[in-house]
Amino acid sequence: MIRTTVSASREYEVITGSGLLSESGKIIRSVAPNAIKALIVTETNVAPLYLDKVKAAVQAEGFEVYEYIFEAGEESKNINSIAGMWGVMAKAGFTRTDLVIALGGGVTGDMAGFAAASFLRGIDVVQIPTSLLAMVDAAVGGKTGIDLPEGKNQVGAFWQPSVVIEDTDCLLTLSDEKFTEGMGEVLKYAFIMDLPLYEFLRENASRGIAIREDAWLKEKIVGMCVADKADVVSNDEHDNGRRQTLNFGHTVGHVIERDSGFSKLHGVCVAKGMGIIIDACEGAGTLAAEEAQKMRDLIKAYGLPVDDDITPEAAVSGAMNDKKKRGNTLSIIVVNKIGTSEIRKMSPEEFKSFLEGAKR
Repeated sequence: MIRTTVSASREYEVITGSGLLSESGKIIRSVAPNAIKALIVTETNVAPLYLDKVKAAVQAEGFEVYEYIFEAGEESKNINSIAGMWGVMAKAGFTRTDLVIALGGGVTGDMAGFAAASFLRGIDVVQIPTSLLAMVDAAVGGKTGIDLPEGKNQVGAFWQPSVVIEDTDCLLTLSDEKFTEGMGEVLKYAFIMDLPLYEFLRENASRGIAIREDAWLKEKIVGMCVADKADVVSNDEHDNGRRQTLNFGHTVGHVIERDSGFSKLHGVCVAKGMGIIIDACEGAGTLAAEEAQKMRDLIKAYGLPVDDDITPEAAVSGAMNDKKKRGNTLSIIVVNKIGTSEIRKMSPEEFKSFLEGAKR
């Protein structure tokens, strides 16, 4: 078991290890001693697998448990779902000492967190991520939100959880596609800030996604990513500086994802976005060809794509609707050496030229 502390506006622990779902009630009670009611938010794929186990663990600690189950998928990440959660809590008479439990992947965590942040102007939320993507990224750091037709995560709030409970056994029930998606975010950490993680992933690249069959290996990988995320969030909770480096591959990736009607998986789109930026960095002469190829090869080794047919014009146009834009300036995350990253401010014209200069 790995315990990682996040020191943000609220200090909390991320607990990573095997068999934690059965301990979830005790862990939640330890951080919410006065809570009476708990709303478990989950979705149609996760509920049959884990809802009963978590519900029983929470009820055993004396909580009055309610449920909100939504249709799985990014398409549900909208204000109607949030309103449904508010309605359940309002009818049940939730007060500010009660809490929301997010049980599922990134969509679940984002929505449950936003519902908690906005109900009664803020009640506690506990994150129990069940996907690799959520464990290494979405569940840690307090970003919550919903999508609009104009873009991903356009409405939301920073709302730190009381605790994050990451049971790595849940990764065994993920489809290959969903586990592969999560590797997109894992690779991101390796490229932008964690050379030891990069080397570790290279050493195990021949196993591909079979790494999830090794309990120690997946706990180590998740733990390394969580430590990276905790370090960044503790230094820049509200995304005004270093935390923006976590958006490597996301500026273009979000446009690809949105233009697909959110039918393409987030982590896959991030991988494509990283590949496009790697090509552009190589074309600009700031990233050595050998380094660029190593990055592309590692992305592909874990079953992810490195390119997309999006045009520079479409990428720039879509990015101008992205929440990471500041005025008429885009913050583009570039990697000029594996394990380090920087934020480059670009105008739309500069970003278009940067993409057009891609080496491949």
